Parts: sequence; C-alpha cells; structure tokens
Amino acid sequence: MTIHIGAAPGDIAETVLLPGDPFRAKWAAETFLSDVRNVNSTRGMLGFTGTWNGNLVTIQGSGMGMPSLSIYANELIRDFGAQTLIRIGSCGGMQDHVGLRDVILAMTATTITSPSSTIFREVNFAPCADWTLLRAAAAAAEAQGTRTHIGGIYSSDTFYDERPDLNEQMVRHGILGVEMEAAELYTLAARHNRRALAVLTVSDHLLTGEALPSEDRERSFGAMVEIALNAAFPDAQ
Repeated sequence: MTIHIGAAPGDIAETVLLPGDPFRAKWAAETFLSDVRNVNSTRGMLGFTGTWNGNLVTIQGSGMGMPSLSIYANELIRDFGAQTLIRIGSCGGMQDHVGLRDVILAMTATTITSPSSTIFREVNFAPCADWTLLRAAAAAAEAQGTRTHIGGIYSSDTFYDERPDLNEQMVRHGILGVEMEAAELYTLAARHNRRALAVLTVSDHLLTGEALPSEDRERSFGAMVEIALNAAFPDAQ
C-alpha cells in the first residue's frame, strides 16, 4: 500500500495498462480481463487486476496530465514492481492523414516540460518507447486490421492551449497527435529500466475540429486495448 495506491502486496501485476480515466480502467478490465477484482479505489482512482489469456494484468487509472501520471507510475514501479507500463488513452490528431478512431503508437514523445524536466538541467532528454513493445504493437495492429500510425507525439501540460503557434510547429514537424501523459511515462521507464509504450486512439482532430461523440468513444477504444494486451504478451493466444 502506498499514499495513492491502496493495493496489498501481490495485488499489482508486472504488466500495467494505464488509462487516464478511472472509469475507463473499470470498463477495460470488465471487458477484456477474466477473474477481475478491484485492487485500488484510493481517491477514486480505480485499479483492477485480472487475467488475459492466462496472463496477469493490472489496469490502473492514472488521472489527467503528467504530474498525476508521474505519481502513479512512480509508485507502481518503485513499490509494486511493475515492469511493463502501457498507456491506453485518447489523443487529438495533428496531421491530415490521421483520422478519427485511428490508433497512434507513440515512438517518441515531445514536451515543453514534465515533472522530470528539472533533473536534466540544460539537456533536452528525448523520451521514447520500448522497441520490443512498439514492434509487437505494430504487428498486433496490422493483424487486427486497425488503421495505425507510428511516430512522434506531443505531450502537453495544458489542455486549454492558447498557443496556436506552437501547435503549428508540431504539425510542421510531423507530430501525429497530442495528449498529456506519455513523455513522463517514457522518461520514468528509462530511469528505472522498465518497458513503456503509449497506444492512443484519435478522439478529436485539431485541424478539422472533428470529435467522437462520448457514446462512441468506448466502442472505438476496444482496438487500442487489444493492441496493448497483444503487445505486452505477443506469444499469448
């Protein structure tokens, strides 16, 4: 048990999926896992552990933004021994060829600042995904026929952004989508020698203004969860 995760020893699997929304964690666990049990409800940030094709998996909400994600990822790694951490979440598309419901596999995650920024001082550390997870996720996405893009994303610390000039530069430099957590997750994974990946569903688009209705989002997010599970356990059938 930690300050933010009320799980008992042995309750958390070595493989953890991290949606931002705790209720999305509940939905994903009930939809994809067997023998599910609630292992955390501290501060309403729900976590569940169950099995997928015989493999133990925890799905734990991480909250919105890098400061919140950093709390949960740190405790999962340091106190519960998590080895593989995969963010499953939504993002905003930033390129014309990226459409709603498409999946983005984040190879790299650009950011202005994160909770880890101060330790690097003048260095611009380049956080990236674990290659074995990225390769397995790409294979899983191709096998299930999901329209998928692989490349750089932008992790913003501001939801209501008032920097259109910055977004223009992200688009200009080929950034596929924007979200709020992956850069810190990748940095923590590098620091602690863990595996990390962000698998993201495009729920809205910054260029077109399109957005998925809320009732369509869960149905569209299923492919993302399946990709994440297959990436974590590529040999499971």
